[in-house]
Amino acid sequence: MKKSHPIRRVMLATAATVSGIVLLLSLKPASDPASASAAGGAAPQQTAAAQESAQGGAAAAQSGTVTGDVVKTQYGPVQVRLTMSGGKISKAEAVQAPSGGTSSQKTELAVPRLNQEAVAAGSADIDAVSGATYTSDGYKQSLQSALDKAKATGGGASSASPSPTGGGSSTQAKTVTGSVVKTQYGPVQVRITVSGGKITKAEAVQAPSGGTSSQKTELAVPRLNQEAVAAGNADIDAVSGATYTSDGYKQSLQSALDKAGG
Repeated sequence: MKKSHPIRRVMLATAATVSGIVLLLSLKPASDPASASAAGGAAPQQTAAAQESAQGGAAAAQSGTVTGDVVKTQYGPVQVRLTMSGGKISKAEAVQAPSGGTSSQKTELAVPRLNQEAVAAGSADIDAVSGATYTSDGYKQSLQSALDKAKATGGGASSASPSPTGGGSSTQAKTVTGSVVKTQYGPVQVRITVSGGKITKAEAVQAPSGGTSSQKTELAVPRLNQEAVAAGNADIDAVSGATYTSDGYKQSLQSALDKAGG
């Protein structure tokens, strides 16, 4: 019995060691899934947050204003400006359109319809307005170029970022049309584009026409437009030989400035 006693101790020690190893192996799988779950759970949350951020950035980029190319037609230039919201056209306007004589009348009839169709269609696939074919074609070409620019820049390259003081809207360009002023030789109406509180463009959408009036209008209106932009107000000189047109221009210009808040 005494001789077998050391062997018995070895056997007991071996049994204890084996039991310990089995116990460790049985505990290890239970801890691994938990750690794996904890490590793997953070990745989907970060991915979702990144996707949400990317989607939010894309939506913000699809809003703003974009202006199409100037298209020269037989009766004058045409240029379209779009306001985009959520990747769709929310507003369309012609910042340039043929004017003078019957062109002004056709422009007044055609442009509002073209603007409405552009918003409704959401594309340049719109019908030409009868009697204003050249204006309609020019409008569609400028509209398509504006849409191309909006698509290339994510929907609104000229969208203005609001300033901390809330004055961002004052830097956006806007177009305002003054009141119609009746003169001895015909109506005069001025449209201006204002950006940053300054006149960046002025044009007469109505002016006297017919006979010598057309000649005087062609000479006077471009000069009046330039002076309006240079002066930034209605305090401009009358053009010699076109006094009535000049006076009507100045009155309509002032009313446009009043509407623009200038």
